[in-house]
Amino acid sequence: MTSPHAHRAPSTLVVTAGRPDRGQGAPLNPPLVLSSTFVSQGVPGDEPMYGRADTPAWHAFEGALAALEACPSPALVLGSGMGAIAAALSLVPPGGRLVLPRHSYQVTLGYAADLARRSGVQVELVDVADTDEVLSAVRDGDGTRPADLLWVESPTNPMLEVADLPALVVGAHEAGALVAVDNTFATPLVQRPFEHGADVVVHSVTKYLAGHSDVVLGAVLAADPAVRARLHEYRTVHGAIAGPFEVWLALRGLRTLALRVERAQANALELARRLAAHPRVLAVRHPGLPDDPGHARATKLMDGYGSIIGMRPVGGPDAADALVDALRLWVPATSLGGVESTLERRRRFTTESVTVPEDLLRLSVGIEDVEDLWRDLEDALDRTA
Repeated sequence: MTSPHAHRAPSTLVVTAGRPDRGQGAPLNPPLVLSSTFVSQGVPGDEPMYGRADTPAWHAFEGALAALEACPSPALVLGSGMGAIAAALSLVPPGGRLVLPRHSYQVTLGYAADLARRSGVQVELVDVADTDEVLSAVRDGDGTRPADLLWVESPTNPMLEVADLPALVVGAHEAGALVAVDNTFATPLVQRPFEHGADVVVHSVTKYLAGHSDVVLGAVLAADPAVRARLHEYRTVHGAIAGPFEVWLALRGLRTLALRVERAQANALELARRLAAHPRVLAVRHPGLPDDPGHARATKLMDGYGSIIGMRPVGGPDAADALVDALRLWVPATSLGGVESTLERRRRFTTESVTVPEDLLRLSVGIEDVEDLWRDLEDALDRTA
């Protein structure tokens, strides 16, 4: 039977996927199911029985995200993005090898270090934009054994490096490694890793998918049913579950994802161009800029350039902090992907990678009027000169 989502554009799927079946008098939106337990007797089957293992409250969102990511099995929603990351990293066995970008999300790096301490996992950090370096690490690293899992962020957080995802997937699979991709920055509207052969995809649903800075959620997807079963068991046993209302809100937020991403990307590209030409700006990273190191690769592999900008003002970290303080429309805050524009100096976190410049500001561009955003930035740059 042909899927009802077959051949529909992602911008249509965000509106149509996860809807209840049509019928006279049927609701347009899925109901909010608030129940911790369900009627059950005899030998348990696939039906919901207890809310930690399964609940209808998750199904609509999990199905919609799977449709967007072109994944044959429903997603697994979890209580946070880190819950989803931890689930995916549980695929690395004790004493196994994990290869991941040196500029991965800082808490991912911290969790990998924790795996090394607790489980003897060998962690190797690489420049994900250097395909040869990555694949060399995956094949044998220091000559001990091939990697069990290659972790990919593209673009990376916060340095915005772009990976050659198809080449990494092919090379990792030849070495016998699984490939997991954190697709939070790109969203499935910009990049769909399963189309390149990835095994696992992770999202911080908190960010673009929910999109309104009002829920904390994560999700993980697997193309192989056996891998998905392992991830499902992890979620159930570790209790890393999501609340029904938060998932309902995330599905509501998903409905406007295409419009939000379109507007935010357009704003980000225009602001990146203007920042790159400003005399008080030392450097700008955004894959949409023609001279950005990741531009050619992003143009080839992605359906857009995302809405995150990396920026270094003239004057070092003190100037970066002063700029944040001087802004009035932009919100100084961590996280990203909401409708509002936010920014922060990433090295204010002592846990951030030491190879991230001290003065780097990560800008998450929202959907406000671009001229208002620029006036605020330009004024702050001028006042802190």
